[in-house]
Amino acid sequence: MSPRRGLRGFALAAAAVLFFVLLCMGQAAPEYVSSPNLDNVGRGMLEHPPFGTDERGIPIHEYALQGAGIVGIPALVAALITMAFATLAGIVRCADAPWLDTALQAAGELVGALPRMVVILVVALMLPYDWRVLLPVAVCWALLAAPAAMDEAASSAGRLGGARFVEALRAHGFTATRIYAYHILWNNLRPVIVRQGAEVGMQVVFLEIALSYLALASREPSFTHPESSYSWATLLYQGYTWILGQDLFHSMVLGLGLVALTAGCAQLFRLAASAR
Repeated sequence: MSPRRGLRGFALAAAAVLFFVLLCMGQAAPEYVSSPNLDNVGRGMLEHPPFGTDERGIPIHEYALQGAGIVGIPALVAALITMAFATLAGIVRCADAPWLDTALQAAGELVGALPRMVVILVVALMLPYDWRVLLPVAVCWALLAAPAAMDEAASSAGRLGGARFVEALRAHGFTATRIYAYHILWNNLRPVIVRQGAEVGMQVVFLEIALSYLALASREPSFTHPESSYSWATLLYQGYTWILGQDLFHSMVLGLGLVALTAGCAQLFRLAASAR
């Protein structure tokens, strides 16, 4: 086995483990965090394992678990939507259907021209109070990000030769299933499709943190989760107060660690799907 293939296998295993850990954290999240305990205020990691407590004496690992439950499934759904659109664009570019290819390009240009953050804020503000969950925002973000993924997948398919590439393989006796599933998608478009999906999934996590941080800073209800739940933004907001003099450095460490875990998982998926 070549070193590069071994590296891809290691990256895939590591990415799968990290993502599984994220999903397990979400499943283990308590419905409500512990009640405040003034006897445990501001305890560090060593004083109150595993990660210490906040300014109200609540264990901050409960915030980490609830935050994982908020972002896990919506990020996965957004990644799958983006990958599906990229796959469609790549297949259409190789099929003998110029009208459909043109229609997809026109729709992509129309959607791609929309200001993403403005649309996301409008969608978040339009959600009824009882529907304050991340999934609608994540789906909207995936649809807005899909045109870029479709353009890259279509360009990669075009460099193969498009319909001429398919006809050449058919002349050698390959079936349509083998041509599209193996030669086009698996051998050539896989790196683009997986990378775009991983990036959008990561962006959804960061988007949730940004929206929740904005709500925390302005003392408003969150756009992405009910008031009984806490986002990873809570950890970063508490970590910011450490700069102002509060003893919550461990919140900053945990919050940044979760951000790094998310980014690392996305990069490992990208590496695992890299071209041979």
